[in-house]
Amino acid sequence: MKKGKIKAPLVLLVIVLAGIYYYVTIPAINIHSTGIWIFILFVLVLILAAYAAKKKFTSIREVKSSKFLKIGGIVLMAVLLVFAAGSILSSPIVNAKQYRNLLTIEERYFSEDIQPVNFSQIPLLDKDSAMILGNRKMGSMVDMVSQFEVVDDSTQINYKGKPVRVSMLRYGDIIKWLNNSKDGIPGYIITDMITQECQLVRLDRGIKYSPYDLFGRNLQRHLRFAYPTFMFADPVFEIDDNGTPYWICSRIVKTIGLFGGTDIKGAVLVNAVTGEHEYYEEVPTWVDHVYDADLIVQQYDYYGRYQHGFINASFGQKGVTKTTAGYNYIALGDDVYVYTGITSVGADESNIGFILTNQRTKETKFYAVAGAEEFSACESAEGVTQDLKYTATFPILLNVNGRPTYFMSLKDSAGLVKMYAMVNVQQYQIVATGTTVENCRQSYEKLLLEKN
Repeated sequence: MKKGKIKAPLVLLVIVLAGIYYYVTIPAINIHSTGIWIFILFVLVLILAAYAAKKKFTSIREVKSSKFLKIGGIVLMAVLLVFAAGSILSSPIVNAKQYRNLLTIEERYFSEDIQPVNFSQIPLLDKDSAMILGNRKMGSMVDMVSQFEVVDDSTQINYKGKPVRVSMLRYGDIIKWLNNSKDGIPGYIITDMITQECQLVRLDRGIKYSPYDLFGRNLQRHLRFAYPTFMFADPVFEIDDNGTPYWICSRIVKTIGLFGGTDIKGAVLVNAVTGEHEYYEEVPTWVDHVYDADLIVQQYDYYGRYQHGFINASFGQKGVTKTTAGYNYIALGDDVYVYTGITSVGADESNIGFILTNQRTKETKFYAVAGAEEFSACESAEGVTQDLKYTATFPILLNVNGRPTYFMSLKDSAGLVKMYAMVNVQQYQIVATGTTVENCRQSYEKLLLEKN
């Protein structure tokens, strides 16, 4: 009876600690998830520690002679060995070709695919500027500013044919969550990237499912208990054509070995108000963000690095290319594309071309347009206004009179847009600026004529 009394509390303690750990970390029950392997190791250590506490060993000799601890140690080492072997066998060292093939590239011609720009439809704001406007808007809402704050992130989407950024709100702190969680978050912020108009959209029913909520309404926990085996990328906030808020939760799959070859296979769409959810392998066309920009950049870097195998990537580096150190978004049709330049691995400050990748389908096109890399173009624009000490945003790519052209905003020290600049991709000495887009366009086209 005494042994049973000692054993039961220890078993209960192990179960409780394991349950708490799982509830907090919520790993996917999936052999491709590193989180579940760490959870298994945690539980094994708990069991061995509980057994040692029950036996109250008084010497190292007693520990070494315990069959249970020996078997437990062997199981622990076996799990560690499988985890380590899986990591190595999933790496590019032995799978360079598979990593290269994660992304399929189609070569296209710039002037055929990229239509001449409509200057009235150019997005003028970047994420930081939208954040500033969002905070200002929130500060004017007297009934909400003391309870909620704007999340330090926003999503660029196409909404009713226009590029906009949508931003979530979150509770100011846990006390404010207690005061407001019954009704939920009352709305979201939408910023027109063309007109720079910012508005707070109030909802009839508040948002009750988000990464900023707690317990069962926490989005990741809500997803985990509905899809215990799915691995998810970071959720992205979007709105559908009716303005209904959704979380786009892309499903991660590992395509190379146990832990390698991260890719996306569909997404779970979660209604942020009701928590209703559905998994789509083919997501609806109104969704813009399924493939994260960082994942796209990573997959191209694998493609460019391993064109001729792992050894060449490290030593000979024949034909090795990579993305430049930034990216931006371009609206084409009803989709949002990630744009980034492609350069050689040598530090020559020039691009050999650029890629556009559809964030919904991962369709990727390469355009061989040699010219200045983006940060060199930014420096050229900043140099024209160096007395004002403006900072250029990461450029977007436009077709101006058939010429690939970088367009960027120039911001002051407060982060406010003061001017605009256009830089010719192939000849980045051709730089035009203006206090309005129209002035900038006129100056740029004049320079193109002068330079023939």
